[in-house]
Amino acid sequence: MNFNGINFDTYFRNYPSMDGYFGKYGGCYIPDNLKKAMEEITEAYFTICKSSKFIAELRRIRKEFQGRPTPVSHLERLSNSMGNVQLYVKREDLNHTGAHKLNHCMGEALLAKYMGKKKVIAETGAGQHGVALATAAAYFGLECDIYMGSVDIAKQAPNVARMKILGANVVEVTHGLKTLKEAVDAAFEAYSREYKDCIYCIGSALGPHPFPMMVRDFQSVVGIEAREQFMEMTGELPDAVVACVGGGSNAMGMFSGFLNDPVDIYGIEPLGRGEKLGDHAASLTYGTEGIMHGFNSIMLKDENGEPAPVYSVASGLDYPSSGPEHAFLRDLGRIKYDVANDDETIDAFFKLSRMEGIIPAIESSHAVAYAMKLAKKMERGSILICLSGRGDKDMDYIIEHYGIK
Repeated sequence: MNFNGINFDTYFRNYPSMDGYFGKYGGCYIPDNLKKAMEEITEAYFTICKSSKFIAELRRIRKEFQGRPTPVSHLERLSNSMGNVQLYVKREDLNHTGAHKLNHCMGEALLAKYMGKKKVIAETGAGQHGVALATAAAYFGLECDIYMGSVDIAKQAPNVARMKILGANVVEVTHGLKTLKEAVDAAFEAYSREYKDCIYCIGSALGPHPFPMMVRDFQSVVGIEAREQFMEMTGELPDAVVACVGGGSNAMGMFSGFLNDPVDIYGIEPLGRGEKLGDHAASLTYGTEGIMHGFNSIMLKDENGEPAPVYSVASGLDYPSSGPEHAFLRDLGRIKYDVANDDETIDAFFKLSRMEGIIPAIESSHAVAYAMKLAKKMERGSILICLSGRGDKDMDYIIEHYGIK
């Protein structure tokens, strides 16, 4: 399929470019002392990603340890309450550790093992990436440091406990807004000191090259499975595919399976409390081009051009930028990026829980909320949602702030 001059038959062969760009977005904007480390990671990845031994090992891990493939479920009762449009979810909540994050963490940890590294380090917001990387580190016998803002530590206590039980060292970040952006800052600073003995396993499809590409590639299993499963269930493609977008790893994984199909694709950002800067984290909707954390993309900026304060009810989405491939696909018009606010998201959280017996992560509830709105606009058809994670981690926060409705 050709779209605005891009041939999606060969898209994954051509993007990113050899120097890590998706059009003008991406790249590797990091200190000179880290460039060699990134080159080492890139060289190692391109070597092993074509290795039958590496591919076979990753497939075995996915099947025997992660429990893949995860199923696609038809949301019959929720669909009927919306009208004639049928809603389906790709159940990444049933992936081991409860979210899509383990898909790239096992790949990154396997890469670290191949490179002879002794430690993996990362940031986390909602804690799902931290839990996934702690799990991968335990599986491969690696040390693990997880950087997490103190605000998110308080919101996501169950995941903090899980990381510690798995043997990870959770490093509390207490500067700035004490959330995801600051956790990334701290993790990068630590990596700049320890890069010879460790690998920084970025938690989303962002950061300096080669991480946006690597995370997309490892997460593409979600979209590949979902497309095949949906075709087997229904005999046709969905009319629309929907996923939440913060940094963008679950969305890039899901969308990868459908970019070359005549399917509408929607990436849903957190509108939070409203359109005022500081009340949301919808960078692709309200941001402008800028560089942070080693890559060029679309970001929310303050009056000084620095990363702006952001907010979302979902800890995993409160980041002032998004992955460079999302910015590229937005500019192309291949993917439409829209928003869901806190109220819509929490309403979707309870509706999915009560009508289908599936408690979603608050992050994933943004996608469910938008799919519900979209279903009411469409006269007929089907929508496939990436349910990127389960809501166990959010229980205490939901009960404290919203009660049991």
